[in-house]
Amino acid sequence: MRPTGIDLFAGAGGLSLGFEQAGFDIVAAVEIDPIHAAIHKFNFPNCAVIARSVSDLSAAEIREFAGIGPRQVDVVFGGAPCQGFSLIGHRALDDPRNSLVRDFVRIVSDLDASYFVFENVKGLTVGRHKRFLEEIIEEFEENGYQVRDPWKVLNAANYGVPQSRERLILMGAKKGLPLPAYPEVKTAKAGEGPSSFFPLGPTCEDALDDIPDAESFSALLKSDEVEIENWGNPSDYAREMRCLDNDAWHHGYPRKWNPRLLTSSTRSDHTEISRHRFSETNEGQVEPISRFFKLPANGVSNTLRAGTDASRGAFTSPRPIHYRLPRCITVREMARLHGFPDWFRFHETKWHGARQIGNAVPPPLARAVGEQVIRTLGVYPTRPDDVVSLGDPSLLRLGMKEAAELFSVEAPIGKRDRKSGARKRKQHEIQAALEALRIAND
Repeated sequence: MRPTGIDLFAGAGGLSLGFEQAGFDIVAAVEIDPIHAAIHKFNFPNCAVIARSVSDLSAAEIREFAGIGPRQVDVVFGGAPCQGFSLIGHRALDDPRNSLVRDFVRIVSDLDASYFVFENVKGLTVGRHKRFLEEIIEEFEENGYQVRDPWKVLNAANYGVPQSRERLILMGAKKGLPLPAYPEVKTAKAGEGPSSFFPLGPTCEDALDDIPDAESFSALLKSDEVEIENWGNPSDYAREMRCLDNDAWHHGYPRKWNPRLLTSSTRSDHTEISRHRFSETNEGQVEPISRFFKLPANGVSNTLRAGTDASRGAFTSPRPIHYRLPRCITVREMARLHGFPDWFRFHETKWHGARQIGNAVPPPLARAVGEQVIRTLGVYPTRPDDVVSLGDPSLLRLGMKEAAELFSVEAPIGKRDRKSGARKRKQHEIQAALEALRIAND
């Protein structure tokens, strides 16, 4: 029997996929955003998806949803948001804005999980934030868990991902159990930033060059998918993303999917002025007006970010500029740079799709961590024989109201004002055009 894992703050499922590929069965995933929960349900149809906040969720309820009864939970993983920092003399964990961190510790303890993996931003390790990190470790220890010391910040670029992305990884075990080690660096050495990486692993060109240009297909003006007959010549990395070899599934469940389908590739409507600026920007540099980063063909991407949800203005984090084409990359191209295989689907809109990727832990990094946990468990990972059919495609197209109704919950985040978003984009393009004219007349 495969060991069990539970994903808290699951999003679309970057950690879920990595731990599944390491050899775990992901039996439950908790995600408060119904749209993200629907995407997780599509990609992991055999996992119990709980579209609720962890704050009002008990370990007993998770066990009931997952249908695992008293079965041992081997690992709980996730990244609780850390937002508030107290004044001098007060514990940051006492700040109500950080209650979700305590809920993570509570659920790990109440589930009596053997191991946990807590991931978060690198910023939690510096300045006054570092004291908060120490409080989190103390909280785990008070609840019967020991934490691997020293903790580490891992860069996904060192684990087979063509992107510079640093995340704090805390690894812990019930007192009395052996602690997992951190995974060894696999693929790259880092300089001071994305343009100074000298990858031993995959580059942006390795990740994207076999993908046909989305702008060659008129269908992608109104849809996020099109069937492709002629793909480019894949690198070893692209072969894995396209699952052209059996090893690409690692120790995860193979999915039944259409490998000819190019998905998550809705076209962006750039102006000719923007295209000119993009083409004039050097690889590895930031375009001065839009502030978009241009990917280096022979380097790795900068960190792909999620932007904000509707409650904080619904701002889309900028997607990088393609190294060869005068446009921003598509959501599918973002997914390639993040280590998501091509069978993995995202919400059909660019806004939600980009957020789902930007919020996720790159699966290859998650897999490297999961492999260390499974090794410490003393389990030899096996490749499952079952082939899993993906979920209903309608899950990829739900609005917030429909997604909330699917899970019988209230929508926690207001709908994005699409007209307002379009208006802001138009204003930005006008401003950029005026700036370009000013520069031309200088």
